[in-house]
Amino acid sequence: MEKLREALIKADYTVDGVLEVLGPLAYAALARSESVPALRATGGGSPVETLIRLFLLQQPVDRKAVEAALPVEESVAAGLVTVDGEQVRAAIDIRPYGDDDGHDWYLVSDLSGGLHAQGQGHPVREDHVLGVGGASTTLAQLTIRDRFGSALDVGTGGGVQALHLSTHVDRVVGSDRNPRALKLARMTQQLSGVALFDLREGSLFEPVEGERFDLIVSNPPFVISPDNVAQGGRFVYRDSGLPADEVCRQLVADAHRHLAEDGWCQVLANWLHVDGVDWRERVAGWVRDTGCDAWVVQREAQDPAEYVELWLRDSGEYGTPDYPQRYDAWLDYFEQNKVSAIGFGWITLHNAGADSPLMRLEEISHPVEQPLGPHIPSWFARHDFLRGTDDEALMHRKLAVAPDVRWEQVARPTYEGGSGWGSDSSRLSQQEGFMRSADIDPVGAAVVGASDGETPLGEILDAVGERYGIDGRSLRTGAVEAIRGLVEDGYLFPVA
Repeated sequence: MEKLREALIKADYTVDGVLEVLGPLAYAALARSESVPALRATGGGSPVETLIRLFLLQQPVDRKAVEAALPVEESVAAGLVTVDGEQVRAAIDIRPYGDDDGHDWYLVSDLSGGLHAQGQGHPVREDHVLGVGGASTTLAQLTIRDRFGSALDVGTGGGVQALHLSTHVDRVVGSDRNPRALKLARMTQQLSGVALFDLREGSLFEPVEGERFDLIVSNPPFVISPDNVAQGGRFVYRDSGLPADEVCRQLVADAHRHLAEDGWCQVLANWLHVDGVDWRERVAGWVRDTGCDAWVVQREAQDPAEYVELWLRDSGEYGTPDYPQRYDAWLDYFEQNKVSAIGFGWITLHNAGADSPLMRLEEISHPVEQPLGPHIPSWFARHDFLRGTDDEALMHRKLAVAPDVRWEQVARPTYEGGSGWGSDSSRLSQQEGFMRSADIDPVGAAVVGASDGETPLGEILDAVGERYGIDGRSLRTGAVEAIRGLVEDGYLFPVA
């Protein structure tokens, strides 16, 4: 594989090289699975254009052109391409992939069924190995990038998370129940030239029984479909073979048994919204007995029709003769199980060893700033601080306003003519990370504004109370929960 890797690099088949050839228009169109602009941009016959057409656009390419970019016989032997007379076709998808730190990798997956151009597209096989997508990108951006000794990628697929883990983890283990996924993940590792992944076959935590890790990540086959019940799962990359959202429940409920002390687990998940049951109540049951601090965030909830359409398109079944029947059967399944929506989000566990583990479940549907990984540990650290600080002790602590927080006021004319203004609303907002915003009254704004990291909170409350004519003791009692909320959400933070 080293010879093939060198050939790809020599041809400038890299993230920057592909972008330079395609340009922003064709590059963006290709991200939408539209290949016509990219075909127009790659007619020059250079090695990088040939490789783009072969692997990204899935076009048959003249053998002589391929030989100028890749050793064909070695590529056939390695399973990268097939040869039919004088034409060469890609056998797998090999695409340049990188991160914000400048790493150049190659991610190997099965050929896509979704390119929109005549003669393109491939049927999705049952053991299909997915390439990088929205979910895998979300998990990569969410993952904590501290230095760790060991990490486990559950459901590694083609190895995208393992690539990222290799940059900050000494030992990376990837597990998958799909043997083909492990084969392609090994090719990803070899073509990318990164440290060897320890790849193991098996479902969930079966391959690592008795082992513990500093970090566990997982983008599991979380799709909730009737195929899981009727067929034990139709597509391995998306269907777990377990009913409803059981695969996510099992994954989260069992993760703590494989977490080292102070270890982290970060999982993407789907969960059902069942009539008469709050989704928070359902998912709380997954984390309550883990003994870990738990933070569950729902990013969106799709109605059953939206959900079915998404995954039928994803598997290349849109427009096929079976599409209406599959769509109808899926809706029947949701109706029979009284499903009103399907939630998507992430779950983070921290094995902090607390006597009273934290559990917070919330919805964050507004835009956030990626990557969120650097903000995750500080969220847990603030909650840990509050857990260990009673109200009286909090009054003696010094708090500071986070640097990205802004105070925004909206005013309105107080009378016709507009020569006088009165405050209509007042809000705090964050410019980074979770981009939260919250209404705040003048007293609260005064407290936050005076939190300079040098004055104890109690003294600030006394001074603000005197300014607004409020008894200091009453203000301390009445404001403490609001102050805790501002610390929880990152508007304020404790100063050592």
